[in-house]
Amino acid sequence: MNRERFIKQRRSDWKLFEQLMTRLKGTRTGRWKSDDIADLARLYRSICYDLSLVQSREWGARLERYLNDLVAQGHNCLYRSPPRSLGAAGRFLTVGFPQLLRHYKGAFAIALLLFVVPFLVSAWVGSVRPDLAELVAGKESLEAARENFGSDMYQSFDEKYAGQRSMMAGFYIRNNIGIAFQAFALGIFCGIGTAFVLLSNGISIGMVTGFIFAQGGATSTNFFSFVITHGAFELTAIVIAGAAGLVLGKGVLYPGHRTRLASLQYHGRHSLLLALGAGAMLLVAAMIEAFFSPMPIDPRIKYAVGTIAWIAVAMYLIFAGSNAPLTLLNDEADT
Repeated sequence: MNRERFIKQRRSDWKLFEQLMTRLKGTRTGRWKSDDIADLARLYRSICYDLSLVQSREWGARLERYLNDLVAQGHNCLYRSPPRSLGAAGRFLTVGFPQLLRHYKGAFAIALLLFVVPFLVSAWVGSVRPDLAELVAGKESLEAARENFGSDMYQSFDEKYAGQRSMMAGFYIRNNIGIAFQAFALGIFCGIGTAFVLLSNGISIGMVTGFIFAQGGATSTNFFSFVITHGAFELTAIVIAGAAGLVLGKGVLYPGHRTRLASLQYHGRHSLLLALGAGAMLLVAAMIEAFFSPMPIDPRIKYAVGTIAWIAVAMYLIFAGSNAPLTLLNDEADT
């Protein structure tokens, strides 16, 4: 096939692709028709092949630039993120997210029990039987915790504080969101994976808490004044991520009047929204843990701020958006 014949055969598809992109660029992705998406993807693949053919046969820089521009525009059109305003994100966090969590209050209550009960039992065991705490949490981990909280982490706000805390912020975000993602994603296994994540984290965190409590003195004070503030956001978010996983599991186990696939799609969307809200809370927790929790200030100030944080989180989840209509449920309530 020569260059002229190639252009003659393929020109109609290129023009169709341009017209389709022009039309779709002015439309939100959620309103795209399935036929348009299929045509766009098909034409995009064929033009990618056309570009590679033109490049391999060296049929001219002008034609190559034209096809390269089409491919670039097609990629941006296909893979663009749907527009989201800061206002929409803010409304979701201040209204939609707490509303949705209250709608699934049963899943939240179960997740709370799966985390809090093993936490309290393990904290008691760790405080009276440090040897058992070592078996569960690991001797090295407990010794490291005792060493870290045996003295004040910082004496002043210096370059060491700023550098280390900036680095630790990224670590806390990665670690906390990793745990929450496990609690959410493993819900696909009928909620069993979520229950395991909540139970195991409740046990391990409880063992460390009980062990440090048994040390008493400055070690105990440093530990509890460190965790009280960011714990309001972090621990609550982990439980919410667990609730999201249980909602996902419910979609698999109890489809109700829906087909199992439709139930999974319905509950999956809601569980993802809950997980996103939990992720936002974990970002707040990471910032507090990185920059406020280790501050070299009087522990009483941290206890006061921490108490306010726990009350604020509770009030937010209980009352935020209570006077607004519930818009995140795309069809009838399914409690």
